[in-house]
Amino acid sequence: MSRPQAGIEDKIFDVAVVGYGPTGATLANLLAGQGLQVLVIDREATIYNLPRAVHFDDETMRVFQTVGVADELSRYTCINPGMKFQDSRGRVLLDWPRDQSITSHGWNASYRLHQPDLERLLREQLQNRNNVQELPGCQVEAINENSDHVALGCEDKATSRKLELKSRYVVGCDGANSLVRQFVCDGMKDFGFCERWLVVDLMLERPRPDLGDHSIQFCDPQRPMTYCRSPGRRRRWEITVLDGETDEEISSEKKVWELLSRWITPKDAAIERCAIYTFRSAIARQWHKGRLCIAGDAAHLTPPFMGQGMCTGIRDAANLAWKLSLIIQNGADGSILHTYEKERSPHAQAYIETAIRLGGLINTMDQASALQMANNQKHGNSTIKSIQPKLGASHYLPGLSDKEDHPVGRPFLQVLLNENRMKFDDVVGFVHTLITRRNLKRNLTDCIFVVSAQDYTELNAVLDELNAEAVWVRPDRYIAALANNAEELLTQMQDLLSHSKTSINIDSFNK
Repeated sequence: MSRPQAGIEDKIFDVAVVGYGPTGATLANLLAGQGLQVLVIDREATIYNLPRAVHFDDETMRVFQTVGVADELSRYTCINPGMKFQDSRGRVLLDWPRDQSITSHGWNASYRLHQPDLERLLREQLQNRNNVQELPGCQVEAINENSDHVALGCEDKATSRKLELKSRYVVGCDGANSLVRQFVCDGMKDFGFCERWLVVDLMLERPRPDLGDHSIQFCDPQRPMTYCRSPGRRRRWEITVLDGETDEEISSEKKVWELLSRWITPKDAAIERCAIYTFRSAIARQWHKGRLCIAGDAAHLTPPFMGQGMCTGIRDAANLAWKLSLIIQNGADGSILHTYEKERSPHAQAYIETAIRLGGLINTMDQASALQMANNQKHGNSTIKSIQPKLGASHYLPGLSDKEDHPVGRPFLQVLLNENRMKFDDVVGFVHTLITRRNLKRNLTDCIFVVSAQDYTELNAVLDELNAEAVWVRPDRYIAALANNAEELLTQMQDLLSHSKTSINIDSFNK
């Protein structure tokens, strides 16, 4: 356990991250990788060593690749073949297959994990850096914003020592009951989904291949349930708590085995954990105020039916990290943090609304109507695909278009480059990247990397597909703009990244 260093109260950190779950640890790693001085504060003394999040996707793994833990993490995961929605008689109502080949992100489409494995790897990565101070077992009690920093009143829970710590910016990754959020906004916009579910994690005592590798949503309106295949011997069931049932009643060992008796018995497995969760759907009314930001569950809550809760927080971290770095290291105006909420909030909302629609299918007796609602189409379809929403509009997405199939605002694909087959993200790093047809002889700022398709011929095919001479890819791997004039796009990038209030006229690119 890390204890406060001598003189820590005299130091002003660049960013303080409050909360050490996956979102906070990912954000801290991205910031520290940019050379920022990072403080991580968490009220828990150690990793919570029981299952919580059990799923993440290819885009999320791409962020873990940037952090440097993806290859090791893959050893602790299993690849998810998809999800099936079944009625009470076992008939498949809806199939959500996940591609088993490598996707455009350079990874598998869907993974199952044991969250403590991820948290351990993220923390080990941070502990290898000398620009990070960790304070586990430290409770933030007060937040006071000043003109050039934020003062955090904290208590070391092991010693009861009071601390006042300082940081230029603070990001609350402190969960659904976030303290930081209380200083940012007056609450959350509620989308109306609120249900209590019992989550049961089991450890198999013997192999049970008959349970299958697919996630199963049991759409029984009398008692909806979910089955999840987790890595190794772990298996999970999520069970709706009915009106009138108490937490004590539903989570008793006798009741749990009764509910699971269709599939498994105490001879097959041991209960690792039972917990009652209230699944909610909400987004914070504001994500940024002054020197304070929120991310992860502090900013949004989604029902679990898409497995996108943690993924959405990791996307927050990737979006926010480069903007904080741009402010602190390149002198950009702090007002650019407004773009964080503008881009991320509608993106998160798209996942929340889709999860609510899928929840409607799981719960309703009118399954024909629910299938239409789940697909968000006029006619129901027995198969669905993962959604790919665009980011919300901001001046860091100058090429954003109203056309649904336009690539700006969505991730750039991760190609393998040259004979070494190096992944694109590993070549360019966590910086803004301009990909061009030819070499540009220009003086560049530290935060722009220029890649020529003459040097990496695989990128020519990408530019052909995008019908562009140049493309601006942001550090979070989202496409910001396409252009037919690479020189002009580079000039505009430099202007925008050094003067945050500069506006870009995308029409001038396409001459």
